[in-house]
Amino acid sequence: MKIINCLKRYKLLIKYDGEKFFGWQIQKDKRTVQGVIECALSLVFKIKSRVIVHGAGRTDSGVHAYQQVAHFDFMTNLNESSLKNAINSKLEIDCKIISVKIVNYDFHARFSALRRQYLYQCYTGNSILFRNQSWLLNKANLRCLNSLAKEIIGTHDFLSFSKYNPNIKNTKCKISESRWILKKDMVIFSVISNRFLHHMIRYLVGTMVAVSEDRFSKKKFNFLLENPKKNVRIFKAPPQGLILNKIDYE
Repeated sequence: MKIINCLKRYKLLIKYDGEKFFGWQIQKDKRTVQGVIECALSLVFKIKSRVIVHGAGRTDSGVHAYQQVAHFDFMTNLNESSLKNAINSKLEIDCKIISVKIVNYDFHARFSALRRQYLYQCYTGNSILFRNQSWLLNKANLRCLNSLAKEIIGTHDFLSFSKYNPNIKNTKCKISESRWILKKDMVIFSVISNRFLHHMIRYLVGTMVAVSEDRFSKKKFNFLLENPKKNVRIFKAPPQGLILNKIDYE
C-alpha cells in the first residue's frame, strides 16, 4: 500500500537581532530563535505539539541575521502571504519572517545550501548606537586586514581558526570571497564559503585585527593556516559584530 505524504514543506526567510537570543538552536529555559519561531507556529496552527523548524545555520548567542533560511513541514490552508503575516503576529520585534514559500520536498535548509555569506562589522566612530551590532575599535588598518583576507581565499584547513570538536573530522572549507570593506566609520569583513566551522569567522576576524594592531604576527597567522592545529591560543572577536547575510542554493 502506497502512503501519500500530504504535508507541505515551507521555506522561511528570517531576519533577527541576536542581542537578546541565546543563539539559533532551541535550548531548555532559554530564548532562542528556533524556539520562538516554533512557539509561534504552534500558536498559529493552534496545536500543542512541536512543529520542528530546521535552520540553515546555527548562529551563536548575540549573532544577528539579515537572511537566515529555515524550513518546516505542515499542512495548512493558509496561503504563503497569510502564513507569513500570521507567524509575524506571534513574534516580537527582534525576529521577523521576511517571506514564506512552498518548496519541493527534497529541499533542506541546511543540506541544500551551496554557499553562505557572513559579514563582520567593526565600528571606529564615536556613536554609541552601533555597540550591539559591531565590534568597537579605535582604528582599523584596512591595507593590512585585506592582505590577510586574501591569504584565506581557496580551500584551506581551518582547524587552527575554530573551536575544536572531536566529532568534526573534515575541517576544510572553500572560501570564495574574503575582503574588508570601508563604509564611513564601519569596517566590514565579507566572507563567502561552502561551509564554516564553529567560531571560525570570529577567530579569523579577531586574529586579523590582532595582526593589524601588532599584537600578533602575519608570519604566525600564515603558519597556523598552513599547519592546522587544534586548541591554538589566538584571538576571538566578540559575537555582536557577526551577521549571517545570505545563503545561496543555486
